[in-house]
Amino acid sequence: MRTNNLKGSLILGLAAFIWGMAFVAQNMLSDTVPTFTISACRSFIAAAFLLIFWRITTHKKKESFFPKEKALRKKYYLSAIICGTCLAVASNLQQFGMSLYPKNAPTEAHAGFLTALYVILVPIFSVFLRKKVGFLVWLGGILAAVGIYMLCFAGGIGGFYIGDLVVFTCSIAFAFHILSVDKYVGITGGVKLSIMQFFVVGIISLIGAIIFDLKALELTALIDGILPILYLGIMSSGVAYTLQIVGQKYAEPAVASITMSFESVFAVLGGVLFSSGTLKINEILGCAIMFIAIIVAQIPELLQKKNCD
Repeated sequence: MRTNNLKGSLILGLAAFIWGMAFVAQNMLSDTVPTFTISACRSFIAAAFLLIFWRITTHKKKESFFPKEKALRKKYYLSAIICGTCLAVASNLQQFGMSLYPKNAPTEAHAGFLTALYVILVPIFSVFLRKKVGFLVWLGGILAAVGIYMLCFAGGIGGFYIGDLVVFTCSIAFAFHILSVDKYVGITGGVKLSIMQFFVVGIISLIGAIIFDLKALELTALIDGILPILYLGIMSSGVAYTLQIVGQKYAEPAVASITMSFESVFAVLGGVLFSSGTLKINEILGCAIMFIAIIVAQIPELLQKKNCD
């Protein structure tokens, strides 16, 4: 590994750790604070944090947030709406799915690894964009399916949780979000796109909270959950995303993807350390197979980059 890859991997590894621990924070809130309320709070906090970060880093340039050109400004709005909507669907499905697990379930482990399947789904969905998908990617998809079976059906059909299905659906939404970001980030820039998409997520989630959460929301529960919410908003969405931007300046794309997929490992460790859930042997093997699938799916990109060098 080259020096820049090592530096980038260390930075991205920290981001992955923050994201992994976020599953613990989400699980802590899932029984007391409604889904849309959590997403609205963390998204507005993240947007505000990143906006302050952007302003501090660009104050000498006196850069305007939105471009003056009308056509380009419309592209900014379009990118914010599309990426923000995809992220709103993904994040709210993830949070709602986690709220469906029973108390003694290994929630962080299931949610962490099922969410990480977006690394497999993105290249598979790329087929519909007329991009060639190699054998190793399909192999990764098959391994992932085996891992999902072992993870979600560790105790037979009775070991399946409804939350598994919902969280897996969120990984599909995250895949579409990643493809959307890939299309628009070149137009807006990473930090600007993140600010705008979190603002859109906040608005969509706030509307959902007004419609669905007001009757179930208790102010005392929201106050008690302020620390996990701040962690999700500032650390998971704000700091970790900034680390991702910095880390990807140094690490090759395949190395970056592999490193960031470690969030699923940290999610499992966080669940073991901070929650009462325990993993069965089949679930441990399922997690291991799914992690191998994530790595296998990244090999073609890594080999392609090596051949280019």
